[in-house]
Amino acid sequence: MATGLCLVAKLPAGDWPQFRGPRASGVADERRLPTRWSLENGENIRWQTTIPGLGHASPIVWKDRIYIATAVKPGARPELKVGLYGSGDSYAEKEPHQWRLVCLDKVSGKVLWDKPGHETVPRVERHTKATHCNSTPATDGERIVAMFGSEGLFCFDMQGLELWRKDLGKLHAGPYDVPRMQWGFASSPVLHDGKVIVQCDTLSEHFLAVFDAKDGRELWRTVRDEVSAWSTPIVAETPKQIIVNGWKHIGGYDFATGRELWKLKEGGDIPVASPILWRDRVILTSGHGKYRPMRAVRLNASGDVTPPEMGATNASVVWCHPRKGNYMQTPIAIGNLLWGCLDNGVVTCFDAMTGRIYYEQRIGGGGQGFTSSPVADGRHLYFTGEQGDVFVIPTVEKFSVFATNSIGGIWLATPAISDGALFFRTTEKLVAVAAERSEGVEVR
Repeated sequence: MATGLCLVAKLPAGDWPQFRGPRASGVADERRLPTRWSLENGENIRWQTTIPGLGHASPIVWKDRIYIATAVKPGARPELKVGLYGSGDSYAEKEPHQWRLVCLDKVSGKVLWDKPGHETVPRVERHTKATHCNSTPATDGERIVAMFGSEGLFCFDMQGLELWRKDLGKLHAGPYDVPRMQWGFASSPVLHDGKVIVQCDTLSEHFLAVFDAKDGRELWRTVRDEVSAWSTPIVAETPKQIIVNGWKHIGGYDFATGRELWKLKEGGDIPVASPILWRDRVILTSGHGKYRPMRAVRLNASGDVTPPEMGATNASVVWCHPRKGNYMQTPIAIGNLLWGCLDNGVVTCFDAMTGRIYYEQRIGGGGQGFTSSPVADGRHLYFTGEQGDVFVIPTVEKFSVFATNSIGGIWLATPAISDGALFFRTTEKLVAVAAERSEGVEVR
């Protein structure tokens, strides 16, 4: 295993149970992944399967099954506007939608079942680049939890049968300074030690809550003073805490009680990226507005650790770059190195210990946006552009692009990794890329 990763007990080999996989690291150091493939001739394409509806929720994997959440607009294909643009417009869709859970065989791509989880007219609008199903489900092998935004938190068994649901209210997520806009919900639930963790930072609701995974019983809820955020929380073990990103209130909360342990203010005013763990630290970044910091904070921080000015450090804030962080993507760490990527494709490589910058280089030529978070096998990083180009970058201090491949279609979801295969979700299908020759037959 790559050194420097803050991981605890390993999951069974091949499982990718939540957003960004085991321990939310984005890394599967189990088997070398393919670095080159071709949709045209089937090189290293194991299978392609059409997925109904529209969703940016990432695929998750448990043993020999893949699970995907999606929102289906019967009789029509929802619009989606991608690329680099500043408009905050929304789509108002008044037709009923079906939120569905789809299960596929990992080896063949065959759809094993496709079950409706909820059907109604969406309670809120969505950003033109978003969907009504942005949040990635999570599983512990006994159940699957899915956050359908304003439609609620749902729990299913491993066959897709509903066990319980919780209505968390109409979650009006949009920019704090233009409250008329509605952009939709995107924070993913986390399953840990039989508990479901949900971060709801919106204009209408502001809280962090933990539920019993067995029956949905609310165990605690801590109110937060925060604007809308789209980031997913993480769990650190020492001390055991839930860490959340934000703008007015970044921080750590006691896992058992929800008591605030430490707090950090300021950064980008539209937080999207999730925190990541590295050794005894948490790496935090956010974008938009006056700052877009990349910074490292010690896990044993206590109280308000906000420095007097952005860029300053203290006993808890180890290093900070006020304008070197990123907006949409969650960073990734391998060994002593840390990478972040801007939505325009500028990749920055840091020393995770000191914050030293090794390089800043652009991928994609500036012609496409980057929303999907990178993943890695410990040797190579995979950065995916919205137009489906995948840039493979070695995990070393010197910049190079080892290969550029196309996955086809429009791509905003973060990939999953399992047993030597990459699983890419486009707006139309799920594609399995593995280091083996196949016919590349599409499964319907």
